[in-house]
Amino acid sequence: MSAPESATPEPSRQSRSTNEAGESGFARRHIGPGNAEIETMLAACGYGSLDALTDAAVPETVRTKRPLSLPEARSEAKALEDLREIASQNVVRRSFIGAGYHDCIVPPVIQRNILENPGWYTQYTPYQAEIAQGRLEGLLTFQTMICDLTGMDVANASLLDEGTAVAEAMTMSLNSVRRRRSGENRHIFFILDDCHPQTVAVVQTRAAALGVNTACGSVADFHERLNGDGKSELFGIVAQYPGSAGAIGDIAPVFELAREHGVMTTAACDPLALVLLTPPGALGADIAVGSAQRFGVPMGFGGPHAAFFATREEHKRQMPGRIVGVSKDASGRPAYRLSLQTREQHIRRDKATSNICTAQALLANMAAMYAVYHGPEGLRAIAKRARFLATLFAAGLNRLEGCRADSGPFFDTVAFETARSGLSQSANERGMALRPLGGNRFSVTFDETSAERDVVALWELLDSAERGLSADEVRAEAGTAIVAAWGGGVERSDEILTHEVFQRHRSETEMLRYLRRLEAKDLSLTTSMIPLGSCTMKLNASAEMFPVSWPEFAALHPFAEAADTRGYRALFADLEAWLCEITGFHSCSLQPNAGSQGEFAGLLAIAGYHASRGDAGRKVCLIPMSAHGTNPASAVMAGMRVIPVACDDLGNIDVVDLRSKAKEHATDLAALMATYPSTHGVFEEGMREICDIVHEHGGQVYLDGANMNAQVGLCRPGEIGADVCHINLHKTFCIPHGGGGPGMGPICCTERLAPFLPGHPVVEQEGRGASGPVSAAPWGSPGILPISWMYIAMMGGDGLKRASQVAILNANYLARRLDPFFPVLYKGGNGLVAHECILDLRRFKTVTVEDVAKRLMDYGFHAPTISWPVAGSMMVEPTESESLAELDRFCEAMIRIHAEIEAVESGRIDAANNPLKNAPHTAETVAQTEWDHPYSRMDAAFPAPWLKEHKFWPAVERIDNVYGDRNLVCTCEGMEAFGESA
Repeated sequence: MSAPESATPEPSRQSRSTNEAGESGFARRHIGPGNAEIETMLAACGYGSLDALTDAAVPETVRTKRPLSLPEARSEAKALEDLREIASQNVVRRSFIGAGYHDCIVPPVIQRNILENPGWYTQYTPYQAEIAQGRLEGLLTFQTMICDLTGMDVANASLLDEGTAVAEAMTMSLNSVRRRRSGENRHIFFILDDCHPQTVAVVQTRAAALGVNTACGSVADFHERLNGDGKSELFGIVAQYPGSAGAIGDIAPVFELAREHGVMTTAACDPLALVLLTPPGALGADIAVGSAQRFGVPMGFGGPHAAFFATREEHKRQMPGRIVGVSKDASGRPAYRLSLQTREQHIRRDKATSNICTAQALLANMAAMYAVYHGPEGLRAIAKRARFLATLFAAGLNRLEGCRADSGPFFDTVAFETARSGLSQSANERGMALRPLGGNRFSVTFDETSAERDVVALWELLDSAERGLSADEVRAEAGTAIVAAWGGGVERSDEILTHEVFQRHRSETEMLRYLRRLEAKDLSLTTSMIPLGSCTMKLNASAEMFPVSWPEFAALHPFAEAADTRGYRALFADLEAWLCEITGFHSCSLQPNAGSQGEFAGLLAIAGYHASRGDAGRKVCLIPMSAHGTNPASAVMAGMRVIPVACDDLGNIDVVDLRSKAKEHATDLAALMATYPSTHGVFEEGMREICDIVHEHGGQVYLDGANMNAQVGLCRPGEIGADVCHINLHKTFCIPHGGGGPGMGPICCTERLAPFLPGHPVVEQEGRGASGPVSAAPWGSPGILPISWMYIAMMGGDGLKRASQVAILNANYLARRLDPFFPVLYKGGNGLVAHECILDLRRFKTVTVEDVAKRLMDYGFHAPTISWPVAGSMMVEPTESESLAELDRFCEAMIRIHAEIEAVESGRIDAANNPLKNAPHTAETVAQTEWDHPYSRMDAAFPAPWLKEHKFWPAVERIDNVYGDRNLVCTCEGMEAFGESA
């Protein structure tokens, strides 16, 4: 890449560091087009400089008056060096804390070929299924694994974390019971008292927002409620299985009693325990949830991890999140796709089943491949070893003076009492971390990395008499104890993971080839630009990704003591300060682990603020019709009532309609949710006025930060008049999409909203706690925050501003080139767009926007966002990462497709048998002996010259979406059945 106009030549590799101009080598390379390319594009747009273009595109009324005050840009090497110093402040002890988080071994073949492979982490959500078959197969394998382990009929493609998965189970239970028993006052969700504390708190946060109640207690308390007057008030119950302190409770009779009284049942499960335990499906659970973290995903100080959600067939249409199913392609061959998408937010908005619009796809694929690599016998060996070590520890502990372990059955966690004082401090001095349960009670959890030496070390820690107990003395007793405790129906008797995929890939050679075959079926940023509007598929630089695998970040338990997490806290302090500076706000919370969670947290902060002023009745949320579907879904989840606001003919918020509705709801107005720049891809000139109107009528302004990458360094939400915004770190700040997840959605807010940022029940955060947690871990998914730290550190204030300017330039260049062929639907002042543009395809009578999306695959591109926010349109966002050559290649593809459309529309090509209607064309299709099309094989597969240099082949032909919903198959076994029937 070329350097900016004022830059000096790049330093040599040996001396690469921040140069005299304060610009790093990385900052120059990160922005796609070079100086000559920028000049070419500026000339095409009619501007002489980036500043002139920016002045014309971004209204003066919203422009910031001061530059970003951020540390000077650093080179890759310097940023990595500085971050390594920060990481060194973390102390990774031998963790026995457990509580839903476990150390594990990431098989190197999975770490190197999935976690650290841009062919897996730079893919987009698999909406264009024909070029996402590899990761969809992996997610179907994940669903199959979860169905097998839980004994349930159907599972989704993952959720954000275990705490929010239980909260989603609560909501689904509430909706299900209220539908079936509409005349009853069902408003209490019962939480058995051995659930993880973070789960309890997340559920309580969600319940309070929905206006329902929770009750925590023992099995006896639950029985008492059902036998008393309150039996008709309960709608659901959740049990931790095994319990947080280790006990494996007999939940079958509890669930049976619940069913008799119409109460939905949820089991929060440990997947490794389910390898050996009777599955919750066999015990009467309606829903099974949990975290797949210990299946080969690092703890990462709390995330990101793939949660799971499984249920019975009858409830599948109410299940939150994404579901991968099996359909067929144009030739009748089985193919994978996302199923039942009519449940999702962009279609159902405030009627959606959930505000969750993503999955933890990358981590779910890692967990699935962990099971594939180990197979059922390998997982059983790992599970039995953890169980044996726990039992061995308990048996030896009971021989020590002043110690007593809780009785079994238990799996990997043992709770115990001890007369020793200062145990936590003594453990720390020996490099260990235990979990305090209060008073003189503690627990220890064993995992895949544990060994007998760990058991002996714990005995030595607790052995005040120093008797020197050895494992050999207790081994036989432990074996006998397992047989005694796990008899009588505790241990599962059925086979698990019987599908062929879990049997075939035992050697690393076979596993490597399998992963490579899957990767080859997916189009990622390693192939071409992914120009998705509103989704910001930009470069995830290699230097940013390195620290994710560093043990100091990856191996830390989220409940480790504060003294051991100084590095993370320093990183958090940097990021919070930088994000506040970028947004113009006072405070920041990094806890929300998705954009949807950020929306929810921001709305809760607004609700908390109103309640603190005696305005708890403010429940109305104004949302423009152009808003992301998650906005109305999040507002409903936060207990608010959605009132839509119209948009004008230019795609802007209709200020007259807004003023009218704000006035109408002046006594109950809570908030306005708006996106800036707008979802229509323009900088609305009236944004300050809009904020003033809402404030005038007592509301607060929530800014959806999905399009923040057009604002950084140019304008600040806090200066415009917003009160809180979320920021998609997986968009603007370079955390990769990972095929549909992970993501992060931290929020920044004004000083008056700061006290209402989310707190946490286990790890105290100063100044927080008026609102409960929205994520299970205190800082959400901190394991990927080093990516954004590196990005900001290497770009610096000037680099970030320039990135925004180049993103705007690239979008306007594309708009100018494509407007004669596909008119740009919305333009702002001076006829310019922001960082994205909407191309109008509605005038075509025969060819649809979906036809164009599929034909782009033949040209080697992922389609832009289609039919949203306007049906029959394409929303294109090139980002600042793409070079002029790549932009021109995309434009050339679209122009060639336009010629094909004109040929169809004019009748020169058959309306049904043409390259657009038959797209995409697979290698198998063009290699067939028979070719019954009025166009050549070359026109089908090589419609542009660059494809002869590199061709990405779609794995399947066009997929039948209707078939995939009507004949929903969500497991690998179903895929086999499909193949047999086909």
